[in-house]
Amino acid sequence: MGYLLPSQRLPDLAAYLDAGGGTTLERCLEIGPEQVISEVRNARLRGRGGAGFPTGIKWQGLASAEGTRKFAVCNGAEGEPGTFKDRAIIRRNPYQVVEGLAAAAFAIGTQTAFIGVKEKFTEAIQRLETAAQELSAAGLLGDLEITIVRGPDDYLFGEEKGLLEVIEGNDPLPRLYPPYVQGLFEETGAGPHPALVNNVETLANIPHILERGADWFRAMGTTDSPGTMVCSFGGHTVADLVAEVELGTPLAALLDLAGGMRGGGRPRMILNGVSNPPLTSADLDVPVSFEGMRARGTALGSAGFTFLDDATCAVQVASSASAFLFRGSCGQCPSCKLGTTAITERFTALAIGGADTDDIEEIAAWTQRITDSNRCGLGAGQQALAAGVLERFTEDLAHHAAGGICDSEPFHVTTIADWDDSAGQFTYSRPVLEDAPGG
Repeated sequence: MGYLLPSQRLPDLAAYLDAGGGTTLERCLEIGPEQVISEVRNARLRGRGGAGFPTGIKWQGLASAEGTRKFAVCNGAEGEPGTFKDRAIIRRNPYQVVEGLAAAAFAIGTQTAFIGVKEKFTEAIQRLETAAQELSAAGLLGDLEITIVRGPDDYLFGEEKGLLEVIEGNDPLPRLYPPYVQGLFEETGAGPHPALVNNVETLANIPHILERGADWFRAMGTTDSPGTMVCSFGGHTVADLVAEVELGTPLAALLDLAGGMRGGGRPRMILNGVSNPPLTSADLDVPVSFEGMRARGTALGSAGFTFLDDATCAVQVASSASAFLFRGSCGQCPSCKLGTTAITERFTALAIGGADTDDIEEIAAWTQRITDSNRCGLGAGQQALAAGVLERFTEDLAHHAAGGICDSEPFHVTTIADWDDSAGQFTYSRPVLEDAPGG
C-alpha cells in the first residue's frame, strides 16, 4: 500500500494530473485557509522530519502569529545516517511536495516559499525545479513564488534554524530562537517575519489529505500515528530498501521486506539514525510508530533503520556514530562541542582497548550535561545515543573496559549518497576517518 511512493516515477506534470494530482490549490481556494488548517489538524498528521510535532497545530500557530511578513519553507536537507526517504519521494513524485508547500503557504497567508536542498542532491534539485516550473506555468500554484536554495553538506543544514540561516546566505549555525519567533530577513524595525518549516515528507502528505479527507488519512496507521511513513532500511540486510509502510507495522516486517539478514539470523543492533538509543533483536516486535518507539525508550525519528548482525561490536559503532555527531557539532554551544568530543574520545579509546570503567563513567556523566543551553537538538541526539549504548550493550562495554578488543570489521556510520532501487543497494558517502578525537 502507499500513496507517497508511486511504483514508477512520474515523469512530468501530465502524468501527475493523470494520477489525480494538481487539485490542491483549487481545493484550498474552495474551503479557505482556516478549513485547510482544520482538515490537517483533524487528520492528525505528525511531522515526518524527526520530532513528530502535529502539523496542523504548527500551521495554526503560524497563521495566527503576528508578523509583517511570513514565509513557508520546505526542509529537504536530508542528512541523518541511514535515511533516504525525502530523496526517494522527490525522485518519484516531486509535484506532491510542491503542492503541499503551496497549501502551507496558502494556510498561513504568504506568497513566498523556499525549498532548502543540499547542493550535492543534483537529481532532487532538478526534479523540484521542473515540478515547480510546470505547476506554476499551469496556474496550479497561484501567485506563489518558490525559490530553491542549495546548501552545504553540513549536518546542521537539516536543522530548521540552521536551514533559515542558509536561506539568508549564512553558514548553517542554529540560532537561539525557533522559526516562529525569529523567521527570515528580519531587519531592524521591520517587525517579525515568522517562518513555517516542514519536512519534504510532511508536505507530500498534504495534497492527499485535502483531496481525500482527514477520515481517509486516519483510517491508516494508529490513533496516535495516523497514515504511512517512508522508511529506509539497510546495513547487513539482504537488500537495501526504501518503502512506504503503514505506521504501526512491526519492525520485524520491515526487516522481512529487506529480505532479512545476510546469512540469516537476527540483528544484534538496530540503529535509527544516530540521534536515538539503538534497539536490539528483542525489539523486533516494536510497532513502527511514534508511541511504539517511545514505549521502548527510543524515538521514531526519520525512520532510517540500520540492521547490524551478530558480529557487530556496539562500542565500535558507538565510536563511529559519536564521531559523526562530533563533526556535525558547530561549536556554538560549549556543552555540546565538549561533550561530543569527550564521548567520542572515550568510546574510541574503549574500542581500541585503551580505556577502562572510568571512561564508561565519564561517558555517563557527559550525558547529564551535554544538553546544557543548547541551540539545537544535536547534543540531545548524542545524549540519547550514548545513554542507549550504556544501557543496552553492557557486555560489550565490560569486554572493552577490561582491555579486550574486537576483530570484527568496524561499521562506519555515514550518510547515504544514493540508492539504486532496481539493484536494492545504497551507496554510502565516504566515511571521514580523520579529525575525530581519539581516531
